[in-house]
Amino acid sequence: MAKDKKKTSDNAEALAETKKSTKKAKKSKEEPKKPNVFQRIGKWFRDLKVEFKNVTWPTKQTVVTNTGVVLTVIVIGSVVIGLLDSGLLKLAQFLIGLSQG
Repeated sequence: MAKDKKKTSDNAEALAETKKSTKKAKKSKEEPKKPNVFQRIGKWFRDLKVEFKNVTWPTKQTVVTNTGVVLTVIVIGSVVIGLLDSGLLKLAQFLIGLSQG
């Protein structure tokens, strides 16, 4: 029976302590001021520096390879579009010639 009373009083003390800390937390949440513009800009640059350290930068060989792939796809795409354009132009000229003559 004594153990139960001790547990109850410990729980009551813990609950009272929690309420006090909650009140303090609410007060402290209201008190902080918003940082000024320069502090926010400085924090942004500090965070940016940290993020740049986490970036996995590609090697020179990877950049050269990817650039080659992109240029090749652009050239092939340009040739295909150019051939389609020429073919459709010839088709349109042929159809216009049939309708006129």
